[in-house]
Amino acid sequence: MFDAQGWLEYTTRIASPNCDERPDPNDISLLVIHHISLPAGEFGGQAVTDLFCNQLDCDSHPTFDLLRGVRVSAHFFINRGGLLTQFVPCRQRAWHAGVSSFKGRERCNDFSIGIELEGTGEIPYTPAQYRTLAWLTQQLFATYPLTAIAAHSDIAPGRKTDPGPSFDWAHYFALAQLPDMR
Repeated sequence: MFDAQGWLEYTTRIASPNCDERPDPNDISLLVIHHISLPAGEFGGQAVTDLFCNQLDCDSHPTFDLLRGVRVSAHFFINRGGLLTQFVPCRQRAWHAGVSSFKGRERCNDFSIGIELEGTGEIPYTPAQYRTLAWLTQQLFATYPLTAIAAHSDIAPGRKTDPGPSFDWAHYFALAQLPDMR
């Protein structure tokens, strides 16, 4: 399902410039679940794609001024309808985790795959998002040596809260047919 660079077949691809080479392209052991909405609490539109592609018009919304100059991406984005978009091939390092640590290991971007869910953390995620996330998780685990799944809040405590209290971990793990790997 993935080509040699880590692009998933039959998925919308929009290449983000916000990525680079991993220190070890074979060291992909962590899956990180995030949430994003732009503007905060609003769904739909082009703003997330524009942010990941450095094309966000920071004058188009008052809160976007805080994003001026920000360079961020994720490997995957799942919108409220369950549509999956890939921005960075899995064998490259996406810039999604920031300052982070998992089980004593710093710089989680080096060894993780980041998935952004369109959401806020307070509003329940949609059944379509869970189905797509579970399917994607199965494809990733079948292809890469993943050993753990974490929330962004797990790897950046005190700094990040996503995917938030509305994310149903038990439902997600059941759909993905995996034990709780947090």
